[in-house]
Amino acid sequence: MNPVNNVGQSAPVQKIVTNPVSKSIPADAPKNLPATDKLELSGVSHLAQPAQEHDIRADKVSAIKSQIDAGTYEDDSKLETATNRLLDDLLK
Repeated sequence: MNPVNNVGQSAPVQKIVTNPVSKSIPADAPKNLPATDKLELSGVSHLAQPAQEHDIRADKVSAIKSQIDAGTYEDDSKLETATNRLLDDLLK
């Protein structure tokens, strides 16, 4: 066997041991901290722009959700139409 870089030698498999980290929150820690997290997606804001420009029709959304729950909404022609409209909006 060639001893270069331990090729050809059988080394025992080592067991991976994980030690979970547990942290406790002090009792005197403030309970209601203001939300300070923020997410910014640079370079993709133009994709969200069409959604922000249109009003949401709650009645239409409710009707579609009901059809989805009942299993009667999915249709290949609807998927094709939605895909085409999405591409049209994105490519404007």
